[in-house]
Amino acid sequence: MDAKKRIKTLREQLNRYNYEYHVQDNPTISDVEYDKLMRELKNLEDEHPEYVSSDSPTMRVGGEVLDEFKKVEHAIPMLSLDNAFNADELRDFDKRVRKITSEVTYVVEPKIDGLAASLIYEDGQFKRAATRGNGSVGEDITHNVRTIKSVPLSLPEKVNIEVRGEIYMRKAAFMALNDEREANGDNKFKNPRNAAAGSIRQLDSKVAAKRDLDMFVYVKTEEDSPDNTSHMETLNTLKAYGFKINPEIKRVSSIDEAIERTHYFENNREEFAYDIDGAVIKVNERNLYGTIGYTARSPKWAIAYKFKAEEAITKIDSIFFQVGRTGQITPVAALSPVDIQGSTVSRATLHNDAYVSQKDIREGDAVIIRKAGDIIPEVVKVISERRSGSEQPFEMITHCPECGKPLEKADNEADTYCVNPDCPARKVESLIHFSSRGAMNIEGLGERIVEHFHNEGYLSDIPDIYKLKDYREALIVRAGFGPKSIDKLLKNIEASKNNSLEHLLFGLGIRYVGKKVSKVLAMHFDDLFAIMKADEATLTSVDEIGEKIASSIIQYFEDSHNCAMIEELKSFGVNMTFKGTKPKQGVFYAKRVVLTGTLESMTRNEAKEAIEAEGGKVTGSVSKNTDYVCAGNDAGSKLDKAEKLGVEVIDESTLRAMLNI
Repeated sequence: MDAKKRIKTLREQLNRYNYEYHVQDNPTISDVEYDKLMRELKNLEDEHPEYVSSDSPTMRVGGEVLDEFKKVEHAIPMLSLDNAFNADELRDFDKRVRKITSEVTYVVEPKIDGLAASLIYEDGQFKRAATRGNGSVGEDITHNVRTIKSVPLSLPEKVNIEVRGEIYMRKAAFMALNDEREANGDNKFKNPRNAAAGSIRQLDSKVAAKRDLDMFVYVKTEEDSPDNTSHMETLNTLKAYGFKINPEIKRVSSIDEAIERTHYFENNREEFAYDIDGAVIKVNERNLYGTIGYTARSPKWAIAYKFKAEEAITKIDSIFFQVGRTGQITPVAALSPVDIQGSTVSRATLHNDAYVSQKDIREGDAVIIRKAGDIIPEVVKVISERRSGSEQPFEMITHCPECGKPLEKADNEADTYCVNPDCPARKVESLIHFSSRGAMNIEGLGERIVEHFHNEGYLSDIPDIYKLKDYREALIVRAGFGPKSIDKLLKNIEASKNNSLEHLLFGLGIRYVGKKVSKVLAMHFDDLFAIMKADEATLTSVDEIGEKIASSIIQYFEDSHNCAMIEELKSFGVNMTFKGTKPKQGVFYAKRVVLTGTLESMTRNEAKEAIEAEGGKVTGSVSKNTDYVCAGNDAGSKLDKAEKLGVEVIDESTLRAMLNI
């Protein structure tokens, strides 16, 4: 089979498998097999650039980087919907519709808590995506939407259509993303909607491609031309085109049935794989849309039912302070208990003193609170007009509430810290972190057990974890877990001694040293004691280690208490070395290489794999840190930049000689 035919076959296969997995939720091929076919297609496209197409599955990996977002004017405005907040208001909507026409049915859809977007197809090919913006003008997000695997890049018919829907992030993807960000020392997203919005507005599409975004389509815009099909028929057509349609959408005959459906959504919202914040009710008969009409901002033939308020008004009884494992001091509002979404909320985080001062939050204030992402309570606003006059402005504490030592704040930072290593609150949080799944992964030693053992006097410092075996009989009696539970815990503690260095390094809780940085350090230095001895120049010479991280590492190991703890862990047999697989220390070991232009004897992907096999790293842009630029035929601006920066330029034959191929 010639290359053109094979490329066509692979694209058809991969598009089918992608549709089955991401739209139908019914995979028919393993990930390994899928990746193998994708690699074959990518290699063929690299070898035959004349056959590269914008609708190829290889275009979903991202790579396009924008300088800024361009404005896009919507040919048909993206109107908002009027809201209803109870059944009576929905019945009023039904009365208004039936005054105009009595022969109507409704379609009820879950209201996805995401980001509205418009997709345009020309001759069946995906051309452009835009955000809603202000309804008339949005932003071009084509480069990022192209990476969403549930969005078809080509349709089975050569049609010119515009469809609209909601870009969202599933709860599982949101939790995985936040776990990764926390492990890497990054701020976590507050909720899936913010995560989706932040991801779709990345200038670098590779970032969006990694965020596992999804999209439900819910309308085809043809209100400016006659359309006698029903809304449900339109959705079925879009489904046949390959778009993802929400399976919970249902046609009903009356407003009472519609109300019953909204109650179903509200009562079962936690069971959905994605966040919903209401329901949308639409007239099913599209030919009646023009008759029913529009207001300046919304259609009269649809309405959004909003779930019960996720906000509530309560009072701040007091403000107290929590101490984290790094010593970070967080002010917390103790609230008069209030119910939100079926749970009682009695406290809310206030983040830091700058946050409290900005919102002018005071003890005794009446405040509006909400659950951020339905999870974390936070103060939205102070109702200052309810103040009695006795409320005093907030003052940040100067000494730790647990150990009484003076607090410190670094320059240009908002957070305040207790730097006393013997602070009991820091010790508990450090023990919990050390035992956590991302660190030493000691199953059975969770937060509640750590606190219990700490209060009983068995755990004070991290090394105490490895002394618990000496108290087996006492733990069985006092903790009340029974011999099986304690023996399993002790077995898991013993097994943790064999973890590779990166787990221990992350478990130590060094500021700014997350999971990823721990792995980089462990792979580079091999041994914890080598890291302890490294100076700033040595640390910052390591890829991805900047001055802030290096300074934090040095400061941590300058503390004699920390060094003594490391020695004690070593005496218990805790592994201090890297046990993973490292890149080969070949000719390109620790070198940064940029490939530019067309290579004749190999594809860029083959060259990349060969360089990485020799321990090198292939990057996409030239900088002063680049070691080599390999220039093929028709090399462009990257070659010019390399020459300006004095980066060594090699040709394809030199590359092959260095690789010994």
